[in-house]
Amino acid sequence: MQNITKVVIPVAGHGTRSLPASKNVPKEMLPIYNKPVIQYVVEEAVRAGIHDVVFVTSKEKTALEDYFDHHLPLEEVLERTGKEELLKTVRELVEMVTVMSVRQKKQLGFGHAVLCAKSIVQNEPFAVMVGDDIILGEGSGLKQLIEVAQKENKPVIGVMEVDPKMVYKYGIVAGNTRPDGIIEITDMVEKPSIDKAPSNMAIIGRYVLPPEIFNYLENGKPGYGGEIQLTDALNLLAKDRGMLAVPVKGRRFDAGDLLDFLSVNVYFALQDPKMKEAMHSRLESLLKEFSKLKEFSNN
Repeated sequence: MQNITKVVIPVAGHGTRSLPASKNVPKEMLPIYNKPVIQYVVEEAVRAGIHDVVFVTSKEKTALEDYFDHHLPLEEVLERTGKEELLKTVRELVEMVTVMSVRQKKQLGFGHAVLCAKSIVQNEPFAVMVGDDIILGEGSGLKQLIEVAQKENKPVIGVMEVDPKMVYKYGIVAGNTRPDGIIEITDMVEKPSIDKAPSNMAIIGRYVLPPEIFNYLENGKPGYGGEIQLTDALNLLAKDRGMLAVPVKGRRFDAGDLLDFLSVNVYFALQDPKMKEAMHSRLESLLKEFSKLKEFSNN
């Protein structure tokens, strides 16, 4: 598999899990700590050596493209007021990646969103990332997949172990686990019921795929929810060519889940040397306060 130069990030969805915050602001632009969600995702792609980003977007999501472009009035103010460090930060965003976009005019599923990028990707292998999945750790989650894909010359998807009670929220893989921990996929099921899940290894929104996937998506029938599911196309590709699942190292946060969204903000605050002591103190104070309230209500 040749070098991966492009990543496709579908971002056209309405972000209903994040309502009402995402009513007028794309969920991918909601701030986590001091950056919007999408920046963490794009930075992971950059750490994997990718600098061409393809947003599959809609008319309400132009803010994502604008974020990685120049904001000349802001830059002028920062330069005039001597805020060199902030000026450097906003200009680095522009230089970080080349952004391309394509519209998903009808939202017909995640697989359909990936298919919309065919005219830009053309006949190259490419990566896919979900725009609200954040993976933190020493190495880039996507980089782990690219290394395996190039070594094995096979499509690769990222997986993580989840609570068996939560399998109904994910695409779930089954397969044979090799001594190196990589799974040779034999089956994939989109959001199975708990009693029908083949495992608790969940697909987490990181993929390295050959251009042949577009053929399967074009010829596929609507699946779960009446939508064109990427998982269904992956299943067919896996049977014809083989496919590997890599258990991704790192800590994952789903920014579309409210508990994860709150948790990742606390996580970053506790990592900040200037803030961690104050954050510890604030959390301890809140826990004591709610403990007292609980004790009072029980009495």
